[in-house]
Amino acid sequence: MKHFVCAIALGLAATGSWAAEKLSLAEVSAYLNGLSTVVAPFTQYNDDGSTSTGTLYLHRPGRMRFEYDPPNAATVVAGAGAVVIHDPKSNQPPESYPLKRTPLSVILDRRVDLGRANMVVGHSFDGTSTVVTAQDPENPDYGRIDLMFDDTPTELRQWVIHDNAGGRTTVVLGELEKGGRLSSNLFSHQGGGGQGANR
Repeated sequence: MKHFVCAIALGLAATGSWAAEKLSLAEVSAYLNGLSTVVAPFTQYNDDGSTSTGTLYLHRPGRMRFEYDPPNAATVVAGAGAVVIHDPKSNQPPESYPLKRTPLSVILDRRVDLGRANMVVGHSFDGTSTVVTAQDPENPDYGRIDLMFDDTPTELRQWVIHDNAGGRTTVVLGELEKGGRLSSNLFSHQGGGGQGANR
């Protein structure tokens, strides 16, 4: 469960086959600032070879939900300044982390400015995608996340999380549905809103 928590609490990134040149941090920031709501299916490839699927809900600023399909059925909810992990298979209470201590805060800020975000520690181009690397500068042992963006058009498609033990978790997004209405219940820390029922 700890690996699951680290993988989710730490992040976002996007990759694609059509990107031709490096995007500036200002361009990536403008793209993120232009997002209001997003719904997208995702597939998560875990370091142990297992695969999970689910749905991502994003409502900027400040709110995000990862809803995993059965048999996992876990949820990870960012809102009200915290990231809370609900695991129905665990007999432990939900785990909570301050949002500002995770790279999700870079994406969910009211006004994204990656050029000034102190969590952004890298900005490169891998030949197909722009890669923005984020980590907690005061706690690099928490791991890091690579955010990768296409440029034609600028789009978020995948994220890669590297934990402090050398593990790697990749989340690939399907088609992004933008601009729809999302219920505030999806972002409740009570773990409600299952399977998008409150959209």
